[in-house]
Amino acid sequence: MYLFTLPYFNVFLVTMSFVAVIVFVSLYFVDAGYGIMFDKKWGISVNNKVGWVLMEAPVFFVMLACWWFSDRTWELVPFIFFFLFQLHYFQRSFIFPFLMRGKSRMPIMIMAMGVIFNTLNGLMQGGWIFYVSPDGLYSTDWLTTPQFIVGVLLFLAGMGINLHSDHIVRHLRKPGDPNHYLPKGGMFNYVTSANYFGELTEWIGFAIMTWSWAGAVFALWTFANLTPRANTIYKKYTIMFPEMGNLHLKRIIPFLY
Repeated sequence: MYLFTLPYFNVFLVTMSFVAVIVFVSLYFVDAGYGIMFDKKWGISVNNKVGWVLMEAPVFFVMLACWWFSDRTWELVPFIFFFLFQLHYFQRSFIFPFLMRGKSRMPIMIMAMGVIFNTLNGLMQGGWIFYVSPDGLYSTDWLTTPQFIVGVLLFLAGMGINLHSDHIVRHLRKPGDPNHYLPKGGMFNYVTSANYFGELTEWIGFAIMTWSWAGAVFALWTFANLTPRANTIYKKYTIMFPEMGNLHLKRIIPFLY
């Protein structure tokens, strides 16, 4: 597969980085119409749970295929990268959607864009780890490197923050309660989008533990996608909740933004 040769893969990474910058700028002017920002102007929509599964599952299966058909299937360090990546996306694809409450909907257009990105990201991460990275780079010696140790710790911390923050959001309302409430507790004491902060921390950790441009581009995409949305949520909360003015919360990065 030509994509998994270094020259083509480098072009792929540069293209993905360029598109991430465009997405980052665009999302400060256009709200992605799902979740709290759902908007019928985005066209035909599907049940939110169905939309999340269909949007997130492709990256799980693409990474699975990259792993299964590679010659590095049972090499320890690549398998650890694979396991942690899949652990996140198994939860995000097959557990998280069915824990969500309410009957919200997701525009098919948003879902389709998510499918495209997740498919490409699966090829990007799986391609680097199992095909493009130099032979022997991820030997067992990698397990004792500072980047692996720091990266794994950041990844696990980010996952914990992400799961805890999702739990807080899910339990803001009792069944049948249509009102909105300001999330509090955990990292919500510092930022209004604590779940996004957790996810951003995860993928920065993944980029560090793999010490790869592929991981860095994914972290860039995470920042480009979530930071503008966190800004929109922050502005919406300042209108919805008067107490916001006294809390001195940031948007997504504690104490900074």
